[in-house]
Amino acid sequence: MIVRTLVKLTLVWQALAMTGTVAAESQQIKIAYFSQEQAAPPALSNLDPFIKDKGIPGAELAVADNNTTGQFTGQSYQLDKFSVAINGDVVQAFKEKIAGHYAFVVVDLPADQLNRISAIASSEQLLLLDIATTDDSLRNEQCAGQVLHLLPSRAMRADALAQYMMKKRWQKWFLVIGPTSEDRLYAAAIKRSAKRFGMKIVAEKVWTHTYDARRTAQSDIPVFTQDVDYDILAVADEQGLFGEYLAYRTWSPRPVIGTQGLIATTWHKTHEHWGAVQIQKRFKELAGRWMEERDYGAYLAVRAIGEAATRTQSNQLEPIKAYLFSPAFALQGYKGKPLSFRTWNGQLRQPVLLAAPRSMVAVAPIEGFLHPKTELDTLGFDEPESHCTRH
Repeated sequence: MIVRTLVKLTLVWQALAMTGTVAAESQQIKIAYFSQEQAAPPALSNLDPFIKDKGIPGAELAVADNNTTGQFTGQSYQLDKFSVAINGDVVQAFKEKIAGHYAFVVVDLPADQLNRISAIASSEQLLLLDIATTDDSLRNEQCAGQVLHLLPSRAMRADALAQYMMKKRWQKWFLVIGPTSEDRLYAAAIKRSAKRFGMKIVAEKVWTHTYDARRTAQSDIPVFTQDVDYDILAVADEQGLFGEYLAYRTWSPRPVIGTQGLIATTWHKTHEHWGAVQIQKRFKELAGRWMEERDYGAYLAVRAIGEAATRTQSNQLEPIKAYLFSPAFALQGYKGKPLSFRTWNGQLRQPVLLAAPRSMVAVAPIEGFLHPKTELDTLGFDEPESHCTRH
């Protein structure tokens, strides 16, 4: 596939050269990577080290791929990285370093910070590519016309799990919700998906117990999950404070899904189909570790810009942005289907991986779930359900 693509690009380049349409100097496309340093979150164990540079290696790998293509199309790509200190002023840094200097910005920030800079960016000529958030509100009531979202939303992840549960006919769910606001948002997505696909939440409890593993395993979890008849235990614990304790410790022997157990994710180290082994290997050689979700999001963001720039033969915002939203745009993401952006809310439509810690279980949309336009739109908020008014 890659060899055929390079051959085609070579022929295009030669044809352009013969007609004299190749510019003497390459077009430069400058991309900013804007982030803020994050404090290490509380860890369940020391098995998973805190990774400070999530996202950046993915963007760097994509720039290298873009520049490989650019050798044939007369374009070059430059990635400039900007990181704000933990206690720094994100808005001020954005005004000084980004606004007015870059048209394309990969944004690695939490939802509240993304909202703040998107309010500034609305009057600027730039495009923000969000690689960090999963908030459904940013794709609905708080959507912004200058923001594209690369990671699947919570609703897309919950729908992917619900489709698989429906296939397995595991219809009675016991929902356990953590103490944080993010946990409540994830739980809301789970409830929406359960209703959407005809599942029944037979019990719902908020976790208020200790996070001490020995006490939790020996006493809290069996009592906490007792006296409920259910098929699966759905857990909403985005910080990973207690969810890993649940498997094999519940009163009844039941599978765990959600933020732990069987998870819905955009990328996973066990994913090997559709050429994924190739990019997994290349990323590991570059970064010395496995690719994480944010790395994959950054890779897709930069590659999307490169794809649009190649097809439009432009380095300007308007033609590139128009192509990103056109029916012609198709981005290869190592998932078996071309990826594209939803015009109504800027969300990247894509398959969602369902993975256990050491194995790939399924890929959603699950076979049999149909849609009049694309099965990918069976995941998350479809256009008739959208509350986004970006247009």
